[in-house]
Amino acid sequence: MGKTPAPDDNDLRLFHTGEHACGYWPERVARDLVLDPRDPRLPEWYPMALEWGFRRSGDIVYRPHCNGCRACVAVRIAVDRFRPSRSQRRCLARNADVEMRICQPQRTEEQLALYRRYLRARHPGGGMDGHGAVEFEQFLIGSWSEGRFLELREAGTPRPGRLLAIAVTDVTENALSAVYTFFDPDETRRGLGTLAILKQIEWARRERREHLYLGYWIAGHAKMDYKRRFHPLEAFDGRGWHAFDEDKASPDSFIDQDNA
Repeated sequence: MGKTPAPDDNDLRLFHTGEHACGYWPERVARDLVLDPRDPRLPEWYPMALEWGFRRSGDIVYRPHCNGCRACVAVRIAVDRFRPSRSQRRCLARNADVEMRICQPQRTEEQLALYRRYLRARHPGGGMDGHGAVEFEQFLIGSWSEGRFLELREAGTPRPGRLLAIAVTDVTENALSAVYTFFDPDETRRGLGTLAILKQIEWARRERREHLYLGYWIAGHAKMDYKRRFHPLEAFDGRGWHAFDEDKASPDSFIDQDNA
């Protein structure tokens, strides 16, 4: 996705947002570092921003930067070294009837209906459950990203089978980035969230991309716990990427005691 900006380009500006409600811990407030969303070079800087621990939501490229808390840790999978665990192999076997399709990021009524069903089931009363077509395009597609929709469907001939899941995935020269995944809430037995990551790894490996970025892992947070099950996992410590060490990770280990 684009090229690395030349060294003599003007620096891309960073903004520090005001405090807002934390999306993970209701008793906390959060702040973010945001790359200037008006800068036309943002698509060119985005691959480097991923390496700095940022991620994309719509047209916004951000990284949590909260007072007194460092719980959000950017993580990525080293694609070539990944080997599925026993439970992940069972997930693949259980979904042998599922086909993967890579599509342009263009909203369809089928996709929107699945997205709204997912939000109503997984995020009731959280604000997102009222999303419609406009929010779908603002949040999942945006105006500048070179993303793709990875569709998971039941096998069908000659027409595509029933849509089960979509993994919104950004594509850069050396990596894929998992932006958001939504799936049929009635198909819990399939483990579609895990399957989506396994298929993104398969896609990245096939196209010889080095990493799959998974966004943020949060120690002690049940909804983020699944990310530690993909090995080898790498974590960003604010300066560089290192092997993820679960034994050293705890909710308190990421608190900045000087500002707590």
